Amino acid sequence: MSVRYALLALLSEGPKYGHQLRQEFEARTGEVWPLNVGQVYTTLQRLERGGLVESDGDEEGPQKGFRITEDGEAALAAWLHTPPDLSSPPRDELVIKILIAVQVRDVDVHEVLQTHRRYLVQLMQEWTRLKEHAGDRDLGFALAVDAELFRLDAVVRWLDAADGRIKRARLDRLEPADGHLPKSPRKALVRP
Repeated sequence: MSVRYALLALLSEGPKYGHQLRQEFEARTGEVWPLNVGQVYTTLQRLERGGLVESDGDEEGPQKGFRITEDGEAALAAWLHTPPDLSSPPRDELVIKILIAVQVRDVDVHEVLQTHRRYLVQLMQEWTRLKEHAGDRDLGFALAVDAELFRLDAVVRWLDAADGRIKRARLDRLEPADGHLPKSPRKALVRP
């Protein structure tokens, strides 16, 4: 999980308290991913048990300071230089929804695709507006918004490709062996 390594990166700059780590994490990530202070302390406890950070001792709460260890520095360097495993696609609700919708009778898959496409384009417009207002002042936020815009754009492009593939598959199933399809069924499948 990247939170643990983000905390290690922040600690590589010098000792910090848990609350301070939460604030700096949110600031560095453009405040796009809020972080619960409880998650910070739970993660710090795991890092401490793993020997990647050390604390100021037995003290608990917001006054307990943490610092990175040599093992933590090595783990951070390894994480930064190791590409994430993207060999298997993540479980994506939208992809699953479309795969299932194709199999459900009496579902207009084209309309399902278009409903999601419209929503994603609306989200892209909202992210673009946010970027225009704050992107110049906050590099972390601008980078996070760029990543989200590219991700959403890729999903929209996938929806368009899926729509085309589904239409072609339906046409192929209807096409007779001689390769000629009566005009009326083909027109019924093609929607404006």
